[in-house]
Amino acid sequence: MSRYLMAALALSLCGSALAQSTVPAYQNADSEARRQTGGNQANAELYFMIERLQQEVRRLQGEVEEQRHKLEQLSRQSRERYIDLDQRLLELSRKQADSPAPASQSQTAASQAAPETSAQQQETREYRQPTEQEQAAYNDILNLIRQDKAYDQAIDRLYAFISEYPEGDLTVNAYYWLGEVYLVKPQLQQAKQAFSIVATRFADHRKAPDALYKLGVAQARMGDEQEARSTLQSVSGKYPNSNAAQLASDYMTKI
Repeated sequence: MSRYLMAALALSLCGSALAQSTVPAYQNADSEARRQTGGNQANAELYFMIERLQQEVRRLQGEVEEQRHKLEQLSRQSRERYIDLDQRLLELSRKQADSPAPASQSQTAASQAAPETSAQQQETREYRQPTEQEQAAYNDILNLIRQDKAYDQAIDRLYAFISEYPEGDLTVNAYYWLGEVYLVKPQLQQAKQAFSIVATRFADHRKAPDALYKLGVAQARMGDEQEARSTLQSVSGKYPNSNAAQLASDYMTKI
């Protein structure tokens, strides 16, 4: 009898152990599935957040690029207005100079007896000499033009130089180089205006003969042949002993 009881007890214990081993296995599988589901959801949310951030970065980059383009346009328009204002002032001064008070008959006779005398006696004068800092800034701009060929950067630096160091010897040179750079780009209208400033406002500067010659070149390249010839002929009249006079004479044969 005891033998049967022991066998029954053993079977009971085995069933209990089997039940205990079966239930936790199911529960463990269910928990693992839940963890995987939760992990996938977290990954999906993280991926979504990354996508949103990337879209925001692309949007901001687009806005920055748009603002940069607008700033470049404003800077270019500002430079053009600046030199256009100089040109208008020059034209106003020229009109006033072309309308002098009526001269007496003796004065008229004297002027007719010695035509172009004042033009032939055109002499250069000394302008304000540059400081060391001014000279260094000017040399840096020349390096941008001659060595680096960074013309757009040079244009910005030339305008800044003219604004910071007005009415100096190198200021006139800066206007001249502004014309040269615009001539190379080529932006002929701007080149014409820059050379006009040197040739008219600073007619007694050593760069004036070259500027007058280059003004004629710009006019010719713009198709204004009659105006170009008149300008080129005036070089020898105003600066007969300059190298620019010979260059102007040679260039007229090519028009």
